[in-house]
Amino acid sequence: MRKRLIVSAASALSLFLAVPASATDFQPGAAGAGDSYYPTYGNGGYRVSHYDIRLKYQPATDELEGTTTILATATENLSRFNLDFALNVQEVRVNGRPATFATSGEQELEITPARPLAKGSQATVVVRYKGVPSTVKKYGFTAWLRTPDGAVAAGEPESAWWWFPSNDHPSDKATFDVSVQVPDGNQVISNGILTGATSQAGWTRYSWRENKPQATYLATLAVGKFDVTTDTTPSGLPVYNAYSKDLGENADAARASVERTGELVDWLSGYFGDYPFSSVGGYVPNVKTGFALETQTRVFYSPRQFARGTNTSVVVHELAHQWYGDSVSVSHWSDIWLNEGFARYAQFLWSEHENEGTAQELADYVYASHPADDAFWSVKPGDPGAADQFSNAVYDRGAVAIQALRNAVGDDAFFRILKGWPAEHRYGNATVQDFQAYAEKISGKKLGDLFTTWLFTAAKPATGPAPAGAASLAPGADAGRADGQLPVEPKSWKKIQETNSLHDAEH
Repeated sequence: MRKRLIVSAASALSLFLAVPASATDFQPGAAGAGDSYYPTYGNGGYRVSHYDIRLKYQPATDELEGTTTILATATENLSRFNLDFALNVQEVRVNGRPATFATSGEQELEITPARPLAKGSQATVVVRYKGVPSTVKKYGFTAWLRTPDGAVAAGEPESAWWWFPSNDHPSDKATFDVSVQVPDGNQVISNGILTGATSQAGWTRYSWRENKPQATYLATLAVGKFDVTTDTTPSGLPVYNAYSKDLGENADAARASVERTGELVDWLSGYFGDYPFSSVGGYVPNVKTGFALETQTRVFYSPRQFARGTNTSVVVHELAHQWYGDSVSVSHWSDIWLNEGFARYAQFLWSEHENEGTAQELADYVYASHPADDAFWSVKPGDPGAADQFSNAVYDRGAVAIQALRNAVGDDAFFRILKGWPAEHRYGNATVQDFQAYAEKISGKKLGDLFTTWLFTAAKPATGPAPAGAASLAPGADAGRADGQLPVEPKSWKKIQETNSLHDAEH
């Protein structure tokens, strides 16, 4: 008995030290997460559970200095590992000990810890850094947006590199604490709940916490002068919205749209199930770019989204992403239809709700608007390729594919799929193939041909997405119908199309 206890103690000590038998067991982690669209994005060999980001930012000069602490677990025996980052690094520590580091490629920070990391061991990585983010370009662009009174970090598929080191791929989600010190008179906006704002010696520190798993590209930061509104939804969810003080002629339309966030998120819950996070809201900074982005719990909207007046449709789109894209995130960037197709379809549902065109009428209009030789049909929403990841076809053809699914399985099964899917994969990641399997399980139907036709074939489907028993649109030579006439344009269509600049990155 005593001998067995001694062996157990030795085994426990070995596990605590986490040292394998041979140093040759340790290898560098991969410099990418294995994504076919962005091979260098993300990294291999570890998983992150938490980011603690502490920054000091001077809006007048765009100088940013910070310390990010990363809690991670090694998934293999690591002699070295990478983070994705673009600013100048001053010091790195791993488990309290100084680590050597170097840079390579566009955004690779290569870290060699003083002691290697064994598979299953936990690591605390501390990175100190400083820089002027707006002067840093990677792959020919910057995702750091200067404003007249500060800056914004918001971009897809990348934005983290310019303000915190990370494993920058949506397959590795983590919780976040973001604490930023700025000169008095400025405010800081980020994800989740504002947990504190304290002033000292002319500076104020704002602290934000997102306690649910979040992809790195969904983390956002805005510094400037804002008008802030706070409220709760009818169901009791905290709402935090903010608007730059100098939005000019777009200010009223922006407020009239974004202030409906509480109402709209409760409405969407009727289709998608319980809202997955602890707060909701949006912010509209004074930026020149034109897109909006579903940054988790706190949506980023460009003022240009409201240049033609109020647009609740874009608010619906971005809020729908909180379920489809944020809570359930893509496993690979090729799965982008799971984000954009369903966010667009939410706009179709809102159109129905507002009596401005049914989802079927919108699907028929999209189908008929693009003749068979239109390049629109050459994009496969289920795997569009990096160059077409944010093509209109991913949004519009993607939404028509969802209407085709609805018609194939019937409304009862369809709405159970729509609500059940975010619950099935809450806070996780999934693929298009996972969704097909789930839809088949709930509906009891084989859907392979439908998914192949609408998502994975670079050609216009032979017939439109008609309900069972209804006459289907045939692909006419010019306009999608045999008589060459388009269906009547649904009233909501122009507002829906205004969201097409969602990801027109200013690269």
